[in-house]
Amino acid sequence: MQEATAKERLLKKIRKALLLKRDNPYPNLEEVPLYKEASEPIEIVFAQNFTAIAGNFIFCEDELQLIESLLAITETEDVKRIYAWEDEIQTMLDRYEFPYFRGDAEFQKAEMGITKCEALIARSGSIMVSNASFAGRRLSIYPHVHVVIAYTSQLVMDLKDGFEVIKGRYGQELPTMISTITGPSRTADIEKTLVLGAHGPKQLYLLLLDDTLGA
Repeated sequence: MQEATAKERLLKKIRKALLLKRDNPYPNLEEVPLYKEASEPIEIVFAQNFTAIAGNFIFCEDELQLIESLLAITETEDVKRIYAWEDEIQTMLDRYEFPYFRGDAEFQKAEMGITKCEALIARSGSIMVSNASFAGRRLSIYPHVHVVIAYTSQLVMDLKDGFEVIKGRYGQELPTMISTITGPSRTADIEKTLVLGAHGPKQLYLLLLDDTLGA
């Protein structure tokens, strides 16, 4: 009789283990929350975690304050070639005659990109994005400065909640790219020294517009 191989012996042990019914050693594991319940409002949790990873957080009570913040960013970062491709953002910028580029002409010279997002993940201070919008994949990655315009109604606590937002918005037609941005791009590959802006934007701004006032 041919001796069983190591693989066959291992599979036999697995089958035998599966046949043995054992009591669950951790019957209450699923009932124990992974994180403590946040004591601060969700926007505060997001702002604290976002700034902790080198993000620039600006709260705006209305559109006028948002435009003023955008002007301040362009002066601080000394940028001239600003790109915005999403209709909602273009309409807002046009309303206040804020200068920007609509198309992708000479996009290789882009210095700042303004985009929307899918959701804001408070627990990690992350921004959830996808390629479903007109901003696509490039506008949040290529320019050295990335500005995200978001609303307080887009705040969720955890990543799983962000995916629920995505599923609720797109149903079965999910975007082909869903990602989270957690602070400016960074690397520590070179002599273990942290370098920001290594693979993408060096500066990340989040302009949070309160859409609950007057609701």
